[in-house]
Amino acid sequence: MVTSSAKTVKEFLAGLPPDRRAAIGTVRDAVRARLPPGYEEGMILAGLQAQKQYNALYLMTVYGDPAIERWFRDAFEKAGKKLDMGKSCVRFKSADDLPLDVIGEVIARVGVDAYVASVEAVQGSARKTRARNPKKPAAKKPAAKKPAAKKPAASARARRR
Repeated sequence: MVTSSAKTVKEFLAGLPPDRRAAIGTVRDAVRARLPPGYEEGMILAGLQAQKQYNALYLMTVYGDPAIERWFRDAFEKAGKKLDMGKSCVRFKSADDLPLDVIGEVIARVGVDAYVASVEAVQGSARKTRARNPKKPAAKKPAAKKPAAKKPAASARARRR
């Protein structure tokens, strides 16, 4: 993964090579144009990153909601674009690899209240799972027994006596 010490979006974009800056900037514009009221840039609804071999758009709403994920995959296919996606990561080389209208629509589908509720539901589920399956402290391994010291072999003279 490519790392950046940028403290602002402008610094991050300025630190990218021109082709990466153009691709990331175009997708950023599509996301910002469709942000539902209440979101601000920097919230974790979606994230953009320039990785070593590709650019990435992280769509947490797609990852967290099976119905939205189904819609997203279908819409991507209908747009005639090839989807290269992990759990939440849509990988792309250039903005032309993405149907920007579909990206904008998936961003617009989840308002702040719905997104916060889904995050809280996931967190509550994780807390319940941890309560049911608390981590047990690691069992102490018994101390390894030292092998008994071998007695030196009796010399041939001592055996004859």
